[in-house]
Amino acid sequence: MSPYDRSPEKDTVPMRDAYTETMTAMARADEALVVLDADLMNSIGMRPFARKFPERTFNCGVQEANMIGVAAGLSATGKKPFAHTFGPFATRRCCDQVFVSAAYAGLNVKIIGSDPGITATFNGGTHMPFEDMGIMRGIPSATVIDPTDNAMFKNLLWQIKDLYGVYYMRMMRKEPYKIYDEGDPFAIGRGIVLRDGGDVAIFASGILVREALEAAKGLYEQGVNAAVINLFTWKPLDRELILQYAARTGAVVTAENHNVINGLGSAVAEVLCESAPTPLGRIGSQDRFGQVGTQDYLLAQYHMTARDIAEKALETIARKA
Repeated sequence: MSPYDRSPEKDTVPMRDAYTETMTAMARADEALVVLDADLMNSIGMRPFARKFPERTFNCGVQEANMIGVAAGLSATGKKPFAHTFGPFATRRCCDQVFVSAAYAGLNVKIIGSDPGITATFNGGTHMPFEDMGIMRGIPSATVIDPTDNAMFKNLLWQIKDLYGVYYMRMMRKEPYKIYDEGDPFAIGRGIVLRDGGDVAIFASGILVREALEAAKGLYEQGVNAAVINLFTWKPLDRELILQYAARTGAVVTAENHNVINGLGSAVAEVLCESAPTPLGRIGSQDRFGQVGTQDYLLAQYHMTARDIAEKALETIARKA
């Protein structure tokens, strides 16, 4: 049994505080780092950073597309810009600027989209991005990441600071569940096997990693041994690991806090269809808009709970040849 069979506990530190802490430490270490904001300093929690580094903080106002253009310009001068705003505004509203001004121009822009999927809770459907990762996945050369907890998030921030190119990374503002320990290693583009198993492989990311682990525990009690793999990088995708576990288990389930269309499930399906046709079940928003509610309520509304994942795993296992 894996050490991840223990039930994850909630962190006491909100992810936005982890963001501010890490950005501050990185700014002290690297004078090229600059931060861009779209009038969300309070919401994202970056006022302490702005007070420490006022000359390296740019509040572009409620002009998200312009913010990406400014970030691209700063990159062209040798700076390392991090631009943050709510996920839908960082992607839907800025798509052409990210595509043309940043990626097509070959510049170095890091974009942080907060409150992904159901973590937007009471901000409701207008602020609840179920399509952000899919939009960014379609931009050539962009790297697209859905971090799981604070330990991973902070580690990846340090990594992408010194990697050149367009990177999009999600960030929930509230307290995530703790999956990893400080100091754990993470390799962009490589999945992480949290629990091994031979009956079904559950590929999950973000907040649904915890649900997948809970689902695997419930399945084990029913005599089903499920592997749980964290595919936190959606692009580039760990094709080798997907194919390895598809061959080992003969049944695959994906779990994402995102629309199943053009999301993690679609990405995994592309790999399987091209190289190893395998029964696949997809957990996520089934082409729906967001709505207001608590996170637990929305998990149930969009059928993303551990129980939903376990039921989908049993359905998919039943479809094995």
